[in-house]
Amino acid sequence: MEAIVEFPQIVERGCGLDVHKQTIVASIKGQGIEEETRTFGTFTEDIDTLLQWLQSHGITHVAMESTGIYWRPVFNIIEEYFRVILVNARHIKYVPGHKTDKKDSAWIAKLLLSGLLKGSFIPPQWQRELRELYRYKRKLISQTVAEQNRMQKILEDANIKLSSVITDIGGVSGKLMINAIIEGESNAQVLASLAKGSLKKKKELLAQSLTGRITAHHRFMLKTIRKSLENIESLIAEVDQEIENYLKEFSREVELLKTIPGVGQQTAAGILAEVGADMHPFPNQHHLASWAGICPGNNESAGKKKSERTTHGNKILKTVLTEAAWAASHTKETYLKRKYNSLAARRGKKRALIAIGHKILIAAYFILKNKEIYKEPDDLSLEIKRKQAQVKRHIQRLHELGVELRIN
Repeated sequence: MEAIVEFPQIVERGCGLDVHKQTIVASIKGQGIEEETRTFGTFTEDIDTLLQWLQSHGITHVAMESTGIYWRPVFNIIEEYFRVILVNARHIKYVPGHKTDKKDSAWIAKLLLSGLLKGSFIPPQWQRELRELYRYKRKLISQTVAEQNRMQKILEDANIKLSSVITDIGGVSGKLMINAIIEGESNAQVLASLAKGSLKKKKELLAQSLTGRITAHHRFMLKTIRKSLENIESLIAEVDQEIENYLKEFSREVELLKTIPGVGQQTAAGILAEVGADMHPFPNQHHLASWAGICPGNNESAGKKKSERTTHGNKILKTVLTEAAWAASHTKETYLKRKYNSLAARRGKKRALIAIGHKILIAAYFILKNKEIYKEPDDLSLEIKRKQAQVKRHIQRLHELGVELRIN
């Protein structure tokens, strides 16, 4: 038997939307109106009809699930007319065994009127567009890597072991050699002579690696993959230019973010695309870290702490921060590098990268909020004390093992 749940009413009149690819189920509730559920299509004309129906009943608040991408066109049309609350679908699950589209929309409406829904962060339009560009660029980069892997596979099939000598076959020397192979050159010595820079010292090894059995099929496949790579690189250049056009308005924020060790132009663009330039939607730095999924989760029961893995969050931002953390770990004489080395020794490299990514995000929060440069923490005194404690601990351990030391 279904339990009847009654909540105090906070919102006077509201609507719950259950949005799908082809249908929108809308339920209205509130003071002075009769509860009603209707189903609409998802064409623009249908959404306009939904808008007029809601306005005719004096609806002020609308809530809907963030289901895939289907909520976006609905939100874009109705956002200027109502207070729209976008809710994580996991937070409003209905009673098991009683799930229908109509009951879903009615349940969302009931939770909305009772003030029990927590809205998701919806970026402004410029940020949504920048985010789409940035994510598309990352997809294109992934395609580039996939095509390069295919090219390497073709070379291996021809027993060309170029990747055993050259770190990046997509570099200057690698491209020259592969282009020569495509044009019909098969002499290993001639191909090796195309090496540039420090690779000139490895001509003999290169000649050995470039000796293979190249067929017309191999050349055709290499030529086709090269054409695909050129197209992708051209698209990346166009998307990069469009991203730069968006960032012109936020050049100050970009330069401030770049003062963080490990953060460059691309990382700064990623942070602005995913987080934005305005920190007001996030009450504090801990809220931002939780939203990003870059901090430990809480899972405690009966006084016992269980898993502390990072929570679900923004996967793209988490990746950007992890890449920045890896870059920061290779900087010279910085707090983030010292912290990474300390954590990696105790907790492992992967956890250390997440921790450093968390610190970079916290720094970015205050930089964007206060519009100030990154300030290097003064931890040298703490580092000296830590080293002294380590020395003392190791000496004590050696004494326990029967080793006598004399320290001058």
